[in-house]
Amino acid sequence: MLFPDLVKLTSSSFLSSRMRSFLTGLGIAIGIAAVILLTSIGEGLHQFMLAEFSQFGTNIISVQPGKTQVQGGNVGIFGSVRQVTLEDADALRRLPYVEYVIPGIAGNAEVRYEGRTRRTMVLGEGRDFSKAFTMKVQSGSFWTDADNEQARAQAVIGSKIQQELYAGENPLGSYLRIGGQRYRVVGVMESKGQILGMDMDDTVFIPAARAMELFNRPGLMEVNVSYRADVPADTVIGIIKERMIERHGREDFTIISQEQALEVLSSVLNILTFAVGALGGISLLVGAVGILTIMTMAVTERTSEIGLLRALGSQRRQVMILFLGEAMLLSALGGFAGLALGVGISQGLHLLFPALPVHTPWLYAVLAELTAISIGLAAGVAPAMRAARLDPVEALHAE
Repeated sequence: MLFPDLVKLTSSSFLSSRMRSFLTGLGIAIGIAAVILLTSIGEGLHQFMLAEFSQFGTNIISVQPGKTQVQGGNVGIFGSVRQVTLEDADALRRLPYVEYVIPGIAGNAEVRYEGRTRRTMVLGEGRDFSKAFTMKVQSGSFWTDADNEQARAQAVIGSKIQQELYAGENPLGSYLRIGGQRYRVVGVMESKGQILGMDMDDTVFIPAARAMELFNRPGLMEVNVSYRADVPADTVIGIIKERMIERHGREDFTIISQEQALEVLSSVLNILTFAVGALGGISLLVGAVGILTIMTMAVTERTSEIGLLRALGSQRRQVMILFLGEAMLLSALGGFAGLALGVGISQGLHLLFPALPVHTPWLYAVLAELTAISIGLAAGVAPAMRAARLDPVEALHAE
């Protein structure tokens, strides 16, 4: 059997039963569209979350008070958590491979300037905050004082604070009241937007020591350590752990590296993307059942045609290839339609809801199409084998 004859015989069944072929292909198309839509949203969320976390850089290690691992029962007073202090931050600053150390504390406070009031996020940070993180100062600068209890009352404001409270005025050198305390504005940050739901433009930065006093906290929420990019994170973690145990006497703190956090987040999001794709893949089973049904009916309806082909010299292998080709072509056409439908819906949702992260990797599209063809192949095997095993004489007598 020549290849053009194979293509002609394969397509003839679609043309003779257009509606039935359309409905069967529609089942595959809906399944592929569901897979593409769900994986596009999942992959878009994946990239969005990784981009959000990466905005602060990847060579950052965070030291937080308290041990996350729980062992044994209640140990009473010995289970109390020692605070991470400014002295701990100073000790970490003198370690090898460390570039910047930023003590951190956060809270909300009322900000007032000449009768204008706004309640906003206040971050107590170290003097090297803008150097360690990917955030730049638009005008002015961060304070240059040491991060100690004698830090001066200086503040750096976000761009939105400047717009809301100063209405176009130059805020540098002005005095701002934060939580009832008077601070001198020494800098304005560049617009950064939201990071993990926190509006960095609607934020005021003050020295960590001042923030501890403002929020009446005995210790820091965390200490962020920026280290050299050419040094492995595990090496720096080991040095930090050793120094903190030396100061605290035991491991009553938690060390989290940005690199490790990104790896864990990436693995979780990969599982999420696979899970939503698998949920969409369930609908492909419905399409497989549809192909199995239509090919079984085709064998029954075309028994005499099969007998004629066998009588004219067609081998069993050729008859089997004919029916497998029909099943694969049907599923492939349905798969292409599903790809177009899924990509169209996902991009349409992104246009309607710009905040919804959507990304369709070509690898997923190719795998979805190959899956559709494989489903057609698997569903067509049984009917094709049945057609190939028909006796030519008996098939010719069939009505």
